[in-house]
Amino acid sequence: MKRLRLAAGLAAGIVALTLTGCGGDEPTDKPNGTLAVVASFYPLQFVAQRVGGDAVSVANLTKPGGEPHDLELAPADVAGLARADLVVYQAGFQPAVDDAVKQEVDAAKAIDVVPAAKLEPVGEPVLGKGDHAEDRDSLDPHFWLDPTRLADVGDAVATRLAEIDPARASSYSANADELRADLDELDGHVAGILSSCRSRELVTAHDAFGYLARSYELTEVAIAGLSPDVEPSAQHLAEVAKYVKDYDVGTIFYETLVSPEVAETVAAETGAKTAVLDPIEGITDTSAGKDYLAVMTANLDALEKGLRCD
Repeated sequence: MKRLRLAAGLAAGIVALTLTGCGGDEPTDKPNGTLAVVASFYPLQFVAQRVGGDAVSVANLTKPGGEPHDLELAPADVAGLARADLVVYQAGFQPAVDDAVKQEVDAAKAIDVVPAAKLEPVGEPVLGKGDHAEDRDSLDPHFWLDPTRLADVGDAVATRLAEIDPARASSYSANADELRADLDELDGHVAGILSSCRSRELVTAHDAFGYLARSYELTEVAIAGLSPDVEPSAQHLAEVAKYVKDYDVGTIFYETLVSPEVAETVAAETGAKTAVLDPIEGITDTSAGKDYLAVMTANLDALEKGLRCD
């Protein structure tokens, strides 16, 4: 398989600055006159660092290995938000962050990435009403699994940074252009590999891959809904197992931050294999790569094998 020519992007993403949760280094420390930026979870941290470059010091509210949906803020985290030069967050994804931004952060010092990401509803579930039909009118928050949407968010962050720091506007714009180039290359590579897959059915433990499925013409069938904490019913598990058998699905994908138990249950029932598909909500020492680009490339490897791509 051809490998991505992303060495430059990977090097830029693995920066010398230490990216920590607010419980560690203070997010408002500004070495060498940099702007203090707080990102609410990893994909936004990645974008802020790539776009801001040497001009920013980025802190991540969600600690490595933490589930971003369940984030709770300590008083020090809230104080850090109030002192930051810019807060990058996604409204509706982390209620504690929404509340803190509303109460403590000046509107001019916060950017909600939802408008740039152009979130879409989850839509009708594939398997009848399913266990999670209530999600169908909800906006799917996992936009970053479509690289082109993440590039749009990068442009929006560059614009907001330029408003705060006009002297370095051209640098932010150039960094956003470089990020877009890397993400466009990634998008093209993923599209090329997945176009040849003999299986188009993407069976996942959690409904986190809707944008990836839509972007690359796959059909996602999720065992659990948008909330990974809600246990699927026995009826829904049986429906998924039947779907796996009917469509000769060879691999059930589970996530890094969620128990693989439900995926293993369906796999045991159907004879399918299991494999990791990372939703890239956080990066840890056990992640398949050190940044978004590397983990997306590892995801593509898993999909290529699991979906039987030529």
